[in-house]
Amino acid sequence: MGIYAERVLPRMINAACGMKSSNPLRSRVCEGLHGQVVEIGFGSGHNVPFYPAAVTGVAAIEPADLGWKLAGKRLAASTVTVERSGLDGQALPLPDDSCDTALSTWTLCTIPDVSVALGEVRRVLKPGGTLHFVEHGLAPDENVQRWQHRLEPMQKRLFGGCHLTRSIADLLSDAGFAITEVDVFYEKGAPKFLAADSLGVAVAP
Repeated sequence: MGIYAERVLPRMINAACGMKSSNPLRSRVCEGLHGQVVEIGFGSGHNVPFYPAAVTGVAAIEPADLGWKLAGKRLAASTVTVERSGLDGQALPLPDDSCDTALSTWTLCTIPDVSVALGEVRRVLKPGGTLHFVEHGLAPDENVQRWQHRLEPMQKRLFGGCHLTRSIADLLSDAGFAITEVDVFYEKGAPKFLAADSLGVAVAP
């Protein structure tokens, strides 16, 4: 798994996440970001072109060295300063109350202890700061859920621990966030078991 995780998987994720069909969702989820942003699961920087002008800096959290390298051209073209500030969303190397907004796109599925990671995001957000998210997870329909439960073990092995059955709204609420906006839908053109998305905004207390 070492070579696969370090050399192959980041390229697969870069290709999958770089599809133009995801651009409207990235544009939507980045709306309202401002000030200092922490982005967990930065990947290869596909959100960078969608940062609003109100963003003054981004602390990027990304474990994969190759993912960061693949982000090079997007980073070079950005007017926003982006620093690779950490490797693990479960232990953010940032001070308490240091970020105005946070961003997570198709990331919560792979973090081993997602409740710890969301607790860390809460810690570094200023009171009333917002987490902007688009995540795939447990589908709203029982027949799709059954397929998700069947396929999840294989999905986790092939795609770096990616879960199909996490309830995004429940995870955020359990972590103490108040969800103020959420849109639940299936992405067009993708298998429903992979593409049950939740897009919205949650507020830290």
